[in-house]
Amino acid sequence: MGRDLVVLGIAFLLAGVFARAARGIGLPTIPVFMAAGILVGPNTPGPVLFRDPDELKLLATFGLIFLLFYLGLEFSLGDITAGGRRLLLSAGIYLATNVGAGLALGFAIGWGTPEAFVIAGATGISSSAIVTKLLIELRRLANPETRLILGIIVIEDLFLALYLAALAPLLGDADTTRDAVVLFGGAFAFLVALFLVARFGGQIVSRLIDARDDELLTLGFVGLALLVAGIAYQLGVSDAIGAFMAGVLLAGTAVARRVERLVMPLRDAFGALFFFSFGLAIDPRDFGSVVVPAAAAVTVSLALAVVAGTTAARINGLDRVSAANIAFSVLARGEFALILVTLAIAAGLDARLVPFVGIYVLTLATASPILAAYAPRIAEVIPPRWFPARGERADTAAPR
Repeated sequence: MGRDLVVLGIAFLLAGVFARAARGIGLPTIPVFMAAGILVGPNTPGPVLFRDPDELKLLATFGLIFLLFYLGLEFSLGDITAGGRRLLLSAGIYLATNVGAGLALGFAIGWGTPEAFVIAGATGISSSAIVTKLLIELRRLANPETRLILGIIVIEDLFLALYLAALAPLLGDADTTRDAVVLFGGAFAFLVALFLVARFGGQIVSRLIDARDDELLTLGFVGLALLVAGIAYQLGVSDAIGAFMAGVLLAGTAVARRVERLVMPLRDAFGALFFFSFGLAIDPRDFGSVVVPAAAAVTVSLALAVVAGTTAARINGLDRVSAANIAFSVLARGEFALILVTLAIAAGLDARLVPFVGIYVLTLATASPILAAYAPRIAEVIPPRWFPARGERADTAAPR
């Protein structure tokens, strides 16, 4: 126990020291947290704090849950659905282009049909955790494109819940078509139930956890977030979308602003540990054999991110700065890709999926925060005539 506490303390301190250095030179903290995990993990020379990344699995999951729970608090169900058809069209274009291109790439690589569908999922779905962290860290929650970004990742998370259920026969979670249909139906029913509770029962949930004392309120909302995330996970739905919907349940209620204040320290501490743990699982030694297909996947994703971001901005009447922000914020890949490849290997699929997804995720999880931070400056190369006539945004310089 003593050693566990020591190395956990060192992990937090390392993440903090690296993040402070990154802030000093204008870099986002997300890739730095991951770099810290790689340096002290079992797959690189030097000191090894954690020989098994699973040692931090539960604490890292707390990071994902609190990140998404906080984001849910920021946006009510009305905010999410306000985009209507334009949001559905934007998210549909993003999913169709990225999942479709991933599937085509998977077949082109030639590792097999199940592997192609795994590659399609890994390359087609953004990282909710990284996108959330970016919106918070770059202080873009009030930007006009942020609700669109949020809507896209929520629809992606809904899609991935159904996608995982549909892949059950390939991943060994369902032995028959009937089992697959049951999994799919359960996931869908749970998502519908969450939306109905968020729409009609938010005030009731708020009264259940409300308390004058901050300590009791903290116990209430932490329990709610973990309970909903856990039920979602058990039913084959992403725990991230469960945590997000738990936040949405409280958004717009009288208790929401107090909960937001109290959850912020938990979000920041455990969120850093999530990305640190992410780095621990990456083994750079396996990259050589898959560097070409992984580089192709990264190139395709970068190109499609710009196309999809520009298209979404045009559909929603936004400007070229918003287009760049959308493209590079939603570019990141992360937790879902790692979960999917873990399930694939457990099902006996091609072992090359692990280094392929590793290098792909690491590259985009590092590139996305950097490109997103400088998106307003990059937007200057996009022809303004592509967008509806609007005034130029004020945030045209990269953050210092």
